[in-house]
Amino acid sequence: MSKVSTNINLDPSLKKAAQELFSDLGLDLTTAVTLFLKQSVREQAIPFEIKRETPNAETVAALNEFYEMQAHPEKYKRYSSFKAAMNEVLTDA
Repeated sequence: MSKVSTNINLDPSLKKAAQELFSDLGLDLTTAVTLFLKQSVREQAIPFEIKRETPNAETVAALNEFYEMQAHPEKYKRYSSFKAAMNEVLTDA
């Protein structure tokens, strides 16, 4: 079977980590990508579940607070700089 060359763009640290993993499994990156593509074609789908991570309660609360602050900035104190905000936090401690 003839082969074609394909270029993909990856984050360098992701590529390195993947190459190390696949090497431990006795594969190179090309073989791992080929396995992924063959399995995708065979299943006519991504061969693993893709889902959004469900944030924990603390993250949900922080996001809700952020959205509230965006919607009503007049309710919240503003600082001229990060240093000014830190000075207030440190003097209250």
